Parts: sequence; structure tokens; C-alpha cells
Amino acid sequence: MPHSKNNTDSPQSNALPGQSTPIEVIDMHTGGEPLRIITSGYPAIPGDDILAKRRYARDHLDHLRRFLMFEPRGHADMYGAILVEPSLPGADMAVLFIHNEGYSTMCGHAIIALGRYAVDYGLVKVVEPVTHVNIECPCGMVRAEVEVTNGQSRKVRFSSVPSFMFASDLALTLEDGRSFKTDIGYGGAFYAILDAGQFGLPISSSVTNKLTQLAEEVCLAVRKVIPLSHPDHDDLAFLYGAILTDGKDTFGDTPTRNICVFADSQVDRSPTGSGVSARLAIQHGKGQIRTGQSRRFESIVGSGFEGAVTSTTTCGPHPAVIASVKGLAHYSGKASFWFEDSDDVGRGFMLR
Repeated sequence: MPHSKNNTDSPQSNALPGQSTPIEVIDMHTGGEPLRIITSGYPAIPGDDILAKRRYARDHLDHLRRFLMFEPRGHADMYGAILVEPSLPGADMAVLFIHNEGYSTMCGHAIIALGRYAVDYGLVKVVEPVTHVNIECPCGMVRAEVEVTNGQSRKVRFSSVPSFMFASDLALTLEDGRSFKTDIGYGGAFYAILDAGQFGLPISSSVTNKLTQLAEEVCLAVRKVIPLSHPDHDDLAFLYGAILTDGKDTFGDTPTRNICVFADSQVDRSPTGSGVSARLAIQHGKGQIRTGQSRRFESIVGSGFEGAVTSTTTCGPHPAVIASVKGLAHYSGKASFWFEDSDDVGRGFMLR
């Protein structure tokens, strides 16, 4: 699976940063979901395009992902962004996304944070009231619009790659025999998207553990029987996670809430930008929302994104949409990380 913990680091490539050459980061969060932006100290990542860079980082630098994402510097739900040289014309920046299991292909909450970061740290020319930032991701070019007032960056809206409904109303069975129906949508990554009400579970923080376990069981059931494919590249064709919803899929004035569980049981504190894009594609495909209608999507902690379908397109054989997602990220700190030779557990570990 493309985002697995496969590690082919050679002993020579396993060097960790020392105190004189640390890895420096700026930490942000979007709706409670962390983003650790690596600003210096990371080795150069070669590759003719960003998917090649993703493969190189996965195969040769995975010890650094563990070093930054795992304890004692991170935690099981940490998320990160490695800035790399762009390969697409017109890109202002390019990014690889890292998490507790590997390397994802798209991350909306990270795009929202990186939009502010690009404005605040001079990666783009600042224009008021909106600064455009083109961000190359493994899934393709994502275009962000950063609100700027009196030099202050604020909310960020992004238009993602074409999002589509891959499959709808699939009837599947969990290992324990419980049956359920799910859609599969793509919003830069593939998700199984389903109403948690089928299992009698509300979308609330009080049942997060039960929802996380259910999402993992759903992913297992989908992976067993549903082969995924993407028209652009095989590296994109894997199930990233499951999104359990409150079932409020038809457009309305009230928000709809979901929880996204991805990678290795990692729980998104934000509504999930790529997940909102996938949900919008499914809702549009089923006639539950029209182009131009905007609605609020909320996370397990109550933070929200504004989401809308701005236009329709195609992605290979799939009818697709261009989704617009808007949210606000905040800075939470900065740090320098290094390793001491005597620190046996300091290479990175997780208790779950």
C-alpha cells in the first residue's frame, strides 16, 4: 500500500540531526488539527516530479518522518509538511505530507495553514485583499486564496483537484457480520464515506474510540473487495481512510458533522479538507447539493469549514467537481529538534 510503513533506509542514510544542525519547524493548527511545517534542516529530496519525491522520502528518509511525527517530539495524531522544490509550472511551493503511517497525497487542513504561512513568510508576493498561492501536492496543483487585510493573513479558501464519486451505495459486511452501505469518494485522496447512524453511533467526542474502531473495520471491509483506480496515476489509488457522518447529506442551513479516521487510526480534529471535497463530490453526484450552494462542515471537536461546489468537470471516466473549501489556521509555536547519540528512544516511538 503506497502509504505503508515500508522502510528501506540503509544504515548510512539513518543519520538524525545533531544540535549543531537541527531540523527547525513552525507548528500550526487548522480547526485543532496540527501541522508541523519543516522549515530547515531536512535533506534535499530528489525526483523529477512530486510523486517521485514522495517515493524517495518514503524509501530513504522515513527515519526522519518517525523522528518528527512520533513521540517524544510528536504523537500518534501529529501531521507534518515537508516543503520541496516545485516541478509544476506556476507552482509557488510544493509539499509532501507526512503522518503516523506514511505519506498522503492531499491534505486540506495543511493547505489552509500553508496558505497563511506562504503569505507571512514571504514565499509569495502579498496582494490585498486576496493573495493567490499555488501549491503543488502529490495529487496535483491546489490553488489557495488567502484573505489579507492591513498585512494580516486570515482565512484561506482552496480549490482542489477534480473530486469525484468513485462508487455509491456499496453493500458490504464487516468481519463481525454487520452489514452497511458506503460511498467511495475522491477529493485528492480516496475515502469510504458513510452514515454512522447505520451503527447507532452519534458523531460526538464522547464516542471517538468507538467511531475510530468502526472506521478501521470499514476500511478493512472496503480494501478486501473494492479495487481502486485513479486516471492520473497508480500512486493515488489507495484507500486513505473512512469518514463517518451524521447522515445530513442533503443541502440545508444546519451544519453537517463528520469524523475522519485515516492512516494508522489517526483522527482528524478538523472536518478534513480533502474529505469535505470528497463529500461534496458525492453529494453533488447524488443531487443533494447544487453548484454554488455553500454549507458548513463540522469536525468531531466542532471546528468548521465552508464547502461548496464551484464548477463541474471530468476526471478520466468520472464526472467530477471542483470543490471550494474555506477555513482558518492558527500558529501555535516553533521549535528546533535534534538527537543525542545516547537517546535510544529518541529516534521515535508510539504507544498505540
